Amino acid sequence: MSGAAYRSWGMAFALVGVMAFSFRPILIKLAYAVPAAAGHVSPVTLIFLRMVLSLPFFAAAAWWLRGQQPALSRRDWWAVAGLGFLGYYLASFLDFVGLQYVSAGVGRLILFLYPTLVLALAFVFLRKPPARRELAALVLSYAGIALVLSNQLGQGAGDLAVLGAVLIFTSALCYAVYLVAGSEMVKRIGSMRFTAYTMVVATAPALVQFLILEGPGALRLPAAVWLYAIIMATFSTVLPVFLQAEALKRIGPNRFALIGAIGPVTTALAGAVGLEEPFTAVQAAGAALVIGGVLLVSLRKSS
Repeated sequence: MSGAAYRSWGMAFALVGVMAFSFRPILIKLAYAVPAAAGHVSPVTLIFLRMVLSLPFFAAAAWWLRGQQPALSRRDWWAVAGLGFLGYYLASFLDFVGLQYVSAGVGRLILFLYPTLVLALAFVFLRKPPARRELAALVLSYAGIALVLSNQLGQGAGDLAVLGAVLIFTSALCYAVYLVAGSEMVKRIGSMRFTAYTMVVATAPALVQFLILEGPGALRLPAAVWLYAIIMATFSTVLPVFLQAEALKRIGPNRFALIGAIGPVTTALAGAVGLEEPFTAVQAAGAALVIGGVLLVSLRKSS
């Protein structure tokens, strides 16, 4: 395969992966909207379904990669367990809960702030002061979020919208901590192996939480909820994880950051069409500011 074809496939993998991941908030909102005999599906049950249904794929990948070097020490396994809990279980759970109170488009925009949070964490813990370009990116991104949230509050969403935004922002912060803390381990053992191991580990707290708070009876759900959960676990979890890992290898983080910027736009447009969520000029302007700010950070870090 020629170099041009290799990169073209990488861009295609990135595009499909980003769009597949962007549909996750839409599927969550659709699952919440399905009426059931015992009430709507809870975030506890929905995240349990997502983790358990995707587990066989990540377990198979972990088994396939088990012989790669270097072998993991006991300390490495503790790090994998902690980062899996933080970056995949807790971050996902906060996102699932927050999406009960804000639109899918707003939730995806807030999650998209994680590169700016990585920048802030590097400043606090690694003593790396941000450059002027990065400070401008922070101002742009958070001005955009303020604009979007002001529009949401203006439509009467009230305190619940603020609660949802805080929960999803905390989710983005958890994911940023996961990226910063796990960056050295990813370099040492490889992104695919690290991701497979952490996803397998993250299933355990989701299972324990479900058994304590809900129980097997909560799985008596309408067929539509099961369908959305299966699509979310496969199309919007497993598929983008593997496609994006391969895309990063083929085209690098710089081009991937540019393609990744379509994620919030895809979610907002899909929410407007499929969920009849508002997509006003104010929201579009806020989204443009967020995307512009995040690209300033991402492209600077990638150069």
